[in-house]
Amino acid sequence: MICAYSEFVRGCDIGVDEAGRGPVIGPLVVCALAIPNEDREFLAHIGADDSKKLSSSRREEVFTDIKSLSESRGWGIGEVICSPQRVDIGIATANLNALEVVLFAEAVRAAAGPTSTCTILLDACDVNASRFGDNVASELGFDWRECNIVSKHGMDADDIVVGAASIIAKFTRDAMIERLSEKLEMNLGSGYPSDPITRDAVRELCLGDEPHDCLRWSWSTVRDVWTNGHQSPLPERGAGANHPAQSSLKDWN
Repeated sequence: MICAYSEFVRGCDIGVDEAGRGPVIGPLVVCALAIPNEDREFLAHIGADDSKKLSSSRREEVFTDIKSLSESRGWGIGEVICSPQRVDIGIATANLNALEVVLFAEAVRAAAGPTSTCTILLDACDVNASRFGDNVASELGFDWRECNIVSKHGMDADDIVVGAASIIAKFTRDAMIERLSEKLEMNLGSGYPSDPITRDAVRELCLGDEPHDCLRWSWSTVRDVWTNGHQSPLPERGAGANHPAQSSLKDWN
């Protein structure tokens, strides 16, 4: 699902970051935040920062403030919620870096329109940060050719607009996992394969005729649990069923 909260933002900085690249459970969320250059002070005032530096309660407070400011100041927020199936398809057809290039471009387009005074700031996912920026520029296409793209590792810690985007992405993913836990009546843990609670949840979610839709079937954690428990190869994702490649927020309620 792509959520756009504002229309065309002129003369802006667009910060882009993701949450949920590594987990075995749940979606990958990418957020782009577009604000006028002069509005950075508002982000500083509310305490926006790299989401990893904030507690969950503080992230929620800043998230609420960002949403409020986006409405009063006309900021653009574009969120792309990439379902586990779309993650699996992306890895099967190319790789995770290539998928994130597409997701970052989708989020940027949802947040704003291209102008010659637009700067796009990316928290690079590729080990080669400049290559990631070049690939996002290529994915955005001709209409965005005059925009300045800066791609850097750790950009969420170095730039307040990217940090704010990371807060939105992280808050959204965490909220979706919380709702999914309630729906399944199961503690999913952090969602990361290293988490014992998550590994227990994966085992339970692999007891059916196929792994649960909320799992990333391409992760070795799911493959190992499935093959050990069923003594058979992991089913092909989506075989015999119509799973959406891109999820909607309502799918997690």
